[in-house]
Amino acid sequence: MIKINKIICTALLLTCVPTVSIAQDLGGLFGPSMSKKQLKKAIEKADKSPLGSTDNPVRVHMPQGQRAYLSKLRCSDGNAPKFHREGSTGMSPFGNIMDVYRVVCQNAQPEITSIYFDMYHPKHKEKRPVDGFTMS
Repeated sequence: MIKINKIICTALLLTCVPTVSIAQDLGGLFGPSMSKKQLKKAIEKADKSPLGSTDNPVRVHMPQGQRAYLSKLRCSDGNAPKFHREGSTGMSPFGNIMDVYRVVCQNAQPEITSIYFDMYHPKHKEKRPVDGFTMS
């Protein structure tokens, strides 16, 4: 009986969720969360902050875009860094959920860096490295 009540309560709650802005509330999961004009303005503002920061996350397309970008980074000694995803964190200036990666350069500076990503930009390929790195 308890299991059935939980199912019924869940179903009732889901029917009460407003659907008008659900795509925006989910951080662009189902498509762009900003118009092209809004996005252009947000990019101009974000570009005043360091690339890879919470104020200017690296724009990529999906997790494979994050890994592709990180695979091209080179530490100050020319070696590829090691990296792993630490999780999702907050909303980006572009209205989407951000992911953060821990990037480690052994025997090079910076030794440990956190790089933030917004992975909801299917048409963007970032060619600039974050501060302290070069691109291969």
